[in-house]
Amino acid sequence: MAKILICDDEKGLRAVLKRYAIFEGHEVREASDGMEAVEICKNEMFDIIIMDIMMPELDGFSAVKKIRETSDTPVLMLSARGEEYDKILGFEIGIDDYVVKPFSSKEIMMRINAILRRTRKSTEIDNKDSTHTVFQKEGLVVDLTAYKVLIDGILINMAPKEYDLLFFLIRNKNIAVPREKILEEVWGFDYFGDDRTLDTHIKLLRKSLGPYAKFIVTLRGLGYRFEG
Repeated sequence: MAKILICDDEKGLRAVLKRYAIFEGHEVREASDGMEAVEICKNEMFDIIIMDIMMPELDGFSAVKKIRETSDTPVLMLSARGEEYDKILGFEIGIDDYVVKPFSSKEIMMRINAILRRTRKSTEIDNKDSTHTVFQKEGLVVDLTAYKVLIDGILINMAPKEYDLLFFLIRNKNIAVPREKILEEVWGFDYFGDDRTLDTHIKLLRKSLGPYAKFIVTLRGLGYRFEG
């Protein structure tokens, strides 16, 4: 069971998502705008947040930025707009997935469960890994245990999913990793997923790595390889 916060100004949509979530055994809290969601998150912890973008009082992007100041709770963002700019902005501020309206409640629940599986799997791995693992090549230093990335001695900040993607590629360095495998391991998707999500994050990760983006090699028709 997970504790879910559903934030959307459409009461009917919240009701439908809540009904499906409760049916699957989850606990649900509701917020009608971004400001209310931020206030709720100050006093309660959640396993995942479903956040709409276009809302009164405080939009979804601004709400996630405020929540991210104190919490790294996974966020599934909802939007009526499918522009790449909105998706990139969402991923840059640390959301975990982005869904364009209209969508089915079944699709939302599948994405929620995928995020929860990935999050819990990462926690289990972190708890078992008592060693301090550091990767270094040229001026790139990646501390996989402390979640730190340094470019030529300068500590950089990345979105949570960028860390997950980079760490997965490094752990599988010099191996050709299919796109489907990356989606399954990093996002928790198996048959369910969107290749554009991976493409967008690779683009963001390469931007963050600057001159060391060259280590991420695109294998057309297959996936990616990290040159380690």
